[in-house]
Amino acid sequence: MGVMNPTEAVLDDKAIVAAAEKALADIAAVREEIAKVIFGQERVVENTLLAVLSGGHALLVGVPGLAKTKLVTTLGTVLGLDSNRIQFTPDLMPSDILGSEVMDTDETGRRSFRFIKGPIFAQLLMADEINRASPRTQSALLQSMQEYHITVAGQRFDLPAPFHVLATQNPLEQEGTYPLPEAQLDRFLLQVDVLYPDLDAERQILLGTTGLAEAKPRGVIDSVRLQEIQMLIRQMPVSDKVVDAILSLVRSARPGHGNADTDRHVAWGPGPRAGQSLMLTARARALYQGRLAPSLDDVYALAEPVLEHRMALNFAARAEGMSVRDVIAGLVKQARG
Repeated sequence: MGVMNPTEAVLDDKAIVAAAEKALADIAAVREEIAKVIFGQERVVENTLLAVLSGGHALLVGVPGLAKTKLVTTLGTVLGLDSNRIQFTPDLMPSDILGSEVMDTDETGRRSFRFIKGPIFAQLLMADEINRASPRTQSALLQSMQEYHITVAGQRFDLPAPFHVLATQNPLEQEGTYPLPEAQLDRFLLQVDVLYPDLDAERQILLGTTGLAEAKPRGVIDSVRLQEIQMLIRQMPVSDKVVDAILSLVRSARPGHGNADTDRHVAWGPGPRAGQSLMLTARARALYQGRLAPSLDDVYALAEPVLEHRMALNFAARAEGMSVRDVIAGLVKQARG
């Protein structure tokens, strides 16, 4: 979660409305620019952007060749962020991500260590095929995602602000992969499932990407403006009705909390961070769609990307061929009444 700077002035209602209207225009321009390069996939673009606007990290899950990498590089350009990409492999070491110390010798022959920063020192880090790295390397990334700094040889180095990790994971190729531990999955604000494009979008991809001139995105905002929008989202009012819906939905996904379907199918459910994620992303979704306060619809629309990676089914449910998505859809249906 992004940390709120206490020196930032808290806006009054009138100022929030004015700032929100300005942010709406900026977000609309960002959406328009991304649409020139990424065809279709509106839900994927929306959810990935919501994670960034909320100040968090996103896990993009989908088969290869669905423009996940292209989306991340496009986002970096359009949002004016300094970005790096790491291709995760089984032999990747923590130092390949964080950086390492090298020994320098000066003119007098004195030796000293100097730290050379690794690719993690970026505002937008693309972690490609994150589940291919060993648990040791995954945990090096985990600390940075949670604490926004790294420690090398006992020395602390702060990461740039804002700092976002957009990781991709391939659901098909399970050979030579290490499943992400629950603690690391919980660090991702949203899981974004990237599915095959529909027919019209695929036609656009064919025509738009095989000619001489491919559309190139341009920068629309910069990192300072992005942080202003992130701060604004944290100040948007949320009604008691929406807060209650978030609490009720998250708690209904936990075994032993009075929901018979959950008790029957779920091995472990989402923790409090799921509620925080729903609260932030519901505000961001309202702003993304041109509204000044989140509604129940925002909560229910984000239930799947927020909860899917934060709960697991028991053996009996898996044996029946159920998926976590089915369970979440059932909980949302119950909540809607």
